[in-house]
Formats: sequence, C-alpha cells, structure tokens
Amino acid sequence: MFIVSLTYTCDLSDVDKHLNEHIAYLKNAYQSGHFLMSGRKEPRTGGIIIATVDDREALQAILEQDPFYREQLATYEVQAFTPTMAAKGFEALVS
Repeated sequence: MFIVSLTYTCDLSDVDKHLNEHIAYLKNAYQSGHFLMSGRKEPRTGGIIIATVDDREALQAILEQDPFYREQLATYEVQAFTPTMAAKGFEALVS
C-alpha cells in the first residue's frame, strides 16, 4: 500500500483548468482497483491518494497518467507502508 502526497507547483487557476480530467483519471483508477481513497489537502495545496498497487513501478506508471503529472502541476511524494492495525470495519486492509 502507498500514500501519495501531491503538492501543487502552480496557481490554483491552472489546477482548476485540469480538474475535470483529473477527476476522470481518479474514477478510472478506482474502477481498476488501484486507489482506496483520495482527497484534497486543507488548505488546498495539493491532495492525498491511498493506493493499493502491488509495487512502486506499477504505481509510477499509474501516476504518470494523471493530468496533473502530465502538465507538471504538482510534485508527487510516494511513501510505501504496511498497515498492521485498523479500525473496526477496515480490518481487510491489514496485511
């Protein structure tokens, strides 16, 4: 599992120009089973994605399809982690 932290490198007006395409990208990644959850940072400086991809190389290929990546609107920090505890209802996420 991976935590992906996006940080915008441009004005929000540039982000907003590509937001609908980014949302379509996210929906596709959810349908493919690659993403578990995502959302914007508060304040709105970027976003967070929790990805359930098996390895870093596969995740990188998926992230490169993001219009924010393609247009160089954000930097991407990726952190692998292994869940060992979870709240009730989320036990299936624990390895």
